Amino acid sequence: MRDLHKPGRSEVLATEGMCATSHPLAAKTALDILEQGGNAMDAAIAGAVLLGICEPQMTGLGGDCFVLYNRAGENTVRALNGSGRAATDADAGALRDRGLSSVPLTSPDAVTIPGAVEAFCRLAQSEGRLGLEAILRPAIHYAEIGVPVAPRVAFDWQNSAATLQGAARDHYLRDGKPLQTGQIFRAPGQAEVLRRVARHGHDAFYNGEIAEDMLAVLSELGGTHTVQDFAAVQSDEASPVRGDYAGVDLYEHPPNGQGATAILLLNILKHFDLAALDPLGAERVHIEAEATKLAYDARNRFIADPDHSSRMAHFLAPETAASLAALIDPKRAMPAAAPLTESVHKDTVYITVVDRDRMAVSLIYSIYHGFGSGIASEKFGILLQNRGAGFNLEPGHPNELAGGKRPMHTIIPGLLRENGRITMPFGVMGGAYQPTGHARLVSNLTDFKMEMQQAIDTPRAFADGGVLKMERGYSDPIKQQLSDMGHIIEVLETPLGGAQAIRICDTGILIGASDPRKDGCALGY
Repeated sequence: MRDLHKPGRSEVLATEGMCATSHPLAAKTALDILEQGGNAMDAAIAGAVLLGICEPQMTGLGGDCFVLYNRAGENTVRALNGSGRAATDADAGALRDRGLSSVPLTSPDAVTIPGAVEAFCRLAQSEGRLGLEAILRPAIHYAEIGVPVAPRVAFDWQNSAATLQGAARDHYLRDGKPLQTGQIFRAPGQAEVLRRVARHGHDAFYNGEIAEDMLAVLSELGGTHTVQDFAAVQSDEASPVRGDYAGVDLYEHPPNGQGATAILLLNILKHFDLAALDPLGAERVHIEAEATKLAYDARNRFIADPDHSSRMAHFLAPETAASLAALIDPKRAMPAAAPLTESVHKDTVYITVVDRDRMAVSLIYSIYHGFGSGIASEKFGILLQNRGAGFNLEPGHPNELAGGKRPMHTIIPGLLRENGRITMPFGVMGGAYQPTGHARLVSNLTDFKMEMQQAIDTPRAFADGGVLKMERGYSDPIKQQLSDMGHIIEVLETPLGGAQAIRICDTGILIGASDPRKDGCALGY
């Protein structure tokens, strides 16, 4: 139990249903949907779409999603890949010929076809109860009347506003300036898009005027995207990948997401007695940092569109983790492995919902960088993601940019199962940090027996591109000790990620926890 004399937040307890996410309006909306007779999938989609209005710098209709879930009465973990593909004519060679070594973040080359809307429509039909009109009604309402900008959203808006270009500046700036805390953000164009999707399903988004609006701005900027690229979008069912740690099974979405990296990281950490260390001490931070360098180097070599890579068995094999763990010196930092494909980005939203029938949904939804590519359609104001920046331009690499291919994604939903029973859907936002965040949360819960909220609240560190990035919660002596081990320390201005989780207890109780690094909360009834 937390020290009630100190600032903090308690876990939330309920019995009928619960949502944990990064904005209170989305959490309340999810509960409203449950109380109207919807299930966890209805509620998760309704909350996620609304997050695109509450946190437009993080996500929106021009983005992608991944989902893990179970059906009521079963403990089978299912996965849906709602990520889009590169334009058919995308060509890494053409970018190399321009002298580029990476995909430009704010160019049409970085824009992959949005996959989330198709996934939401598919899941609403196959798994939901209420139908799209009821599910999308709250987001349409708030897109019309507006949402007051929350403090963390305003912070991110200021930091990412320079990305906005062309029509995006008209839709997402006020008199040319970022919106401030308490100002009202409205998106009437998106309200109209959602009305059409509610009536006509995904065809309304991927064919006709809405798709043409997106294509027009991409074509104007030199993009090669076509009507056929949008019409061909389809989400795919997938088989989750699984690892075990300290008696807990961790389920992750398979590639092209990076979730398997969290499993590899935990497989490496199994070779060290973390439970014997101080959970906030330098020794634990060091071992996690070294394991992260190795796991992410492997990620950059192998994780890609699954149609172009077949090394998951090797990636997750115990002997692979054992050989990597043997490279770690518990007292000294190794040089950084190959640079990451991308730097840390925190521009993602995550929502988890559990209903009275114990259907659990773990859903993550993003436009990648802050405000994505910075490119928005003129009429409807749909911000387009820059997920194509997750590709590389290395000839022959499994994750090389190519037409019709899905890029390596940073966003990963998580789910825990214990003794054959689903016990915790969770997510840790934060771009490249996410596998490290998943591994640390699992370790906090198992090695150090922390309560869920405490496990989320504790300070974070991340070995990224030769630098050990640390939150302010670590003391100066700890940072000095790590520096003496050979780490280059950077204290971050922006915190690392944001976690949400719901524990499904065998007593019938639901326990929710939500990261104070975000504006959101856990709510139950």
